[in-house]
Amino acid sequence: QVQLVESGGGLAQAGDSLRLSCAASGRRFSNNAMGWFRQAPGKEREFVAAINWSGGSTYVTDSVKGRFTISRDNAKVTVYLQMNSLKLEDTAVYYCAARPVGAVSPRPYEYSYWGQGTQVTVST
Repeated sequence: QVQLVESGGGLAQAGDSLRLSCAASGRRFSNNAMGWFRQAPGKEREFVAAINWSGGSTYVTDSVKGRFTISRDNAKVTVYLQMNSLKLEDTAVYYCAARPVGAVSPRPYEYSYWGQGTQVTVST
């Protein structure tokens, strides 16, 4: 069992930066690939970024490539999503998720554990 708690969301202006954090507790965090997903009002949950167990492999969706960076600190049992050059379309609830295995995946159904989400709102 892994418990995940996201933080760092809030209100930002277009072009600003935010850093989301996801603190994990429970079973060994370092064994799990981690992902960030988001869900905008009226839309399905979509993949944003993922990182493998060691942090040596990352995968980000095209819409945020070059703007968002995922990283992890296994010593602090935390995964981060650095979001730069925010756009209006980045407005969503952002969820952290953990896979039961160490490899990255963009598929939400392959993640077993989810946080409660943190709201990110980008305005002009």
